[in-house]
Amino acid sequence: MKEHDNATQNQEKGLLCSTYSRYPLEIARGRGSKLYDPQGVEYTDLLAGIAVCGLGHCHPEISAVIKEQSDTLVHCSNLFYQRPQLDLAKALTGSCSLDRVFFCNSGAEANEAALKIARRYMQTIRGLKAHEIVSLEGSFHGRTLATLTLTGQDKVKEGYAPLPPGFKTVPFADIEAVEAALGDKTAAVLVEIIQGEGGVRCLPREFLHELQDLCRSRGCLFMVDEVQTGLGRTGKLWAHQHFDLRPDVLTTAKGLANGLPLGAMLVTEEVGQAFGPGSHATTFGGGPLVCAVGTRVLEIIERDGLCRRAAEIGKETQKGLQELKARFPGKIREVRGKGLMQGIELTFPAKGVWQGLLEKGFICNVVQDRILRILPPLIISREEMTDFIDSLEDVLYRQ
Repeated sequence: MKEHDNATQNQEKGLLCSTYSRYPLEIARGRGSKLYDPQGVEYTDLLAGIAVCGLGHCHPEISAVIKEQSDTLVHCSNLFYQRPQLDLAKALTGSCSLDRVFFCNSGAEANEAALKIARRYMQTIRGLKAHEIVSLEGSFHGRTLATLTLTGQDKVKEGYAPLPPGFKTVPFADIEAVEAALGDKTAAVLVEIIQGEGGVRCLPREFLHELQDLCRSRGCLFMVDEVQTGLGRTGKLWAHQHFDLRPDVLTTAKGLANGLPLGAMLVTEEVGQAFGPGSHATTFGGGPLVCAVGTRVLEIIERDGLCRRAAEIGKETQKGLQELKARFPGKIREVRGKGLMQGIELTFPAKGVWQGLLEKGFICNVVQDRILRILPPLIISREEMTDFIDSLEDVLYRQ
């Protein structure tokens, strides 16, 4: 957004709660991997609405589904049977080792549902007084009081005390710390396979298998938060599938309806027994419009081989970034990630590099002060990623 064109900025100040530090840019429209400001200036979107628009902006097939379903039925409440819900639930359960689905509106709500079903399963099905949930430092699980308490980052908790009890956070990828934290009161452990807001940090294979085995031996649930890593983002439909894991509970959202609000919690048949009529609910979750879109999203991901494509372009991108690291060893500390979820950790605050990339027409974001996070649409081209790396090289050279 040009400095002299600040009418939108000034109007917002009097209308909205200031919960976001806005980028100096107003977005007017999007198409594919491109976003445009009101003057028509083009930007390559390497953020995808924070891992949301996996199929890109205004995908014609998704737009067609939205129109068709909006002309048929948008909402009727969860008091009625709805075929679009069943179609999406069948597609989701068919994509992994889980059996039942609870639909909601967001990742935070999906994680709330996971926390609730873990406690309810332990208390009503197994007859135990277990209620504690364990998470890892650096994690991010949502903004509700329960999910931000579970989140392993103190900055999101400031000003919200007293926080609800029943949550423990242990050091990242420390199996001994997890083992020490588990006890008779433990209901579940919830982890991200790759921490997004935590800096694109990947949990090691050995730790993940030790954690799953530990949860099984201690009788608590092994739950994975795939809100950001799911739907092809890492090169497989679900990130846990890279490691042959079998979680008891999985949560997803972001990319599920390509921009419309839809989240889901998937559980095994055993855990699913804990929810019955009246035990949990949502007014808007899993409406016919968003479910119709979600089903088409999954169909397109499979039909167009977008998981394989994300893996291939992600591998090429990481190779290019590693070569860049070799040329700038004093400026790039580490490159990490899987598929089209990449983190570039700098040796200094990343805001200046981020700003330089924005000026060159590339949108990404900064997490943990020094890490550029790259989450492009799954339909991003190789040429666009090469142009990004070339632009990053130029920006780093000038820093």
